[in-house]
Formats: sequence, C-alpha cells, structure tokens
Amino acid sequence: MSERRSKTFLTDWIRRHMPTREQMAENKYLQPIAHRFLTPELWRFTRRSVPRGVALGIFAGFIIPVGQIFLAAFMSLPARANVPLSALVTFITNPLTFPFWAVVANKLGVFILKVDLAATGGAAQDEMTSGRWSWFVNLFEGVGVTVLVTIFGFVVLAIVGASIGYVLASIGWRIIVARKRKRRLRAMERRLEERLSKDGEA
Repeated sequence: MSERRSKTFLTDWIRRHMPTREQMAENKYLQPIAHRFLTPELWRFTRRSVPRGVALGIFAGFIIPVGQIFLAAFMSLPARANVPLSALVTFITNPLTFPFWAVVANKLGVFILKVDLAATGGAAQDEMTSGRWSWFVNLFEGVGVTVLVTIFGFVVLAIVGASIGYVLASIGWRIIVARKRKRRLRAMERRLEERLSKDGEA
C-alpha cells in the first residue's frame, strides 16, 4: 500500500489494513465488475464518500451474516461510496460480535412485532401471521417464530444503523476537517509571526 499521508490518522490506518485497488480487482468473486474497482474516485476519502461508505458497511454487516464485504463493495459502486471504508465497517458483525447482535436483534424484533416468544405455537404464530406483519412472515414461510423475529430485528438494525452511521460519519468528518483546517491556520500564523519577527530584527 502507498505510504503517502492523508488528512487523518483514521484514513492512514484504513489504507494500511485494507487491500489495494489492484487486489480487489483481482478477486475472483468480483471479476464481473473488477475493472470498476480501479476507479480512483471509489478510494478517496471525501465528505460524501465517507458517510456513504459507513452507511453501506453497517447495512451490509447487519443484513447478511456472511459475504458482507462483497455486498458492501458491490453497493459502493453505484453509490460512489468509499470502498475500503465500507468493507471495513462490515466487521461490526463478526464471529465475536454476532452473538451479541443476535440477542439485540431478537429483543428489537420482539419489541416492534409485540410477539410473546414464551407462547408456544398458537398465540405467537397468530400474532405474527395476522394484520400488518403478515407480508413479512410470508417471505420466510416455514421458519420458526424466534428466528423470524430475529431476522426482522436484523433488518431494522441494518436500516436504522445505516441511517445513524451516515449522520454520525458526516458530523465526524466535518469535525475532523475543521480541526485539520484550524491546525493549518495556526501553523500559517506561526510561520507568519516568525517571518515578521525576523524581518523586524534585520
């Protein structure tokens, strides 16, 4: 990877730990669109690409348990999101954190769907298959109630988490850039003061 310095420590860290454009382009799973990963625009850290990359990474990480990196990469192309960042953020769900998120998704699904998982078969199933959530149940016909509720919770986490991630990343990026600009202005002021001081002594 390139050793060039970027605007923030975070971008430098990502560049050191993520694959290069060429490596992603050579990946066999991405062969159909591999040439598009060579586009420099997808690897720049900008005020638009960073929030989009975070949002897509969170969405992909929650929406599917495996292969989320490739899903994030695919979605980054039309969205013009930062590819390495979107891939990195998908690790919000991994073998170590997945049990925790599964419990959260289950609790969230129970809260939204108002399903009594203690009920065996009848009451819970009737609640799920009637009214406004019947369309969702039909998508996963034959799946147990607990699993179904957990899947629904993950869908909610993906949508809500992506939205929150986008907002926080946008705010964070503005703060980082503002601090960088402030440091640059202070450095310019110091250099100007030193120059004026030398001119005064001359």
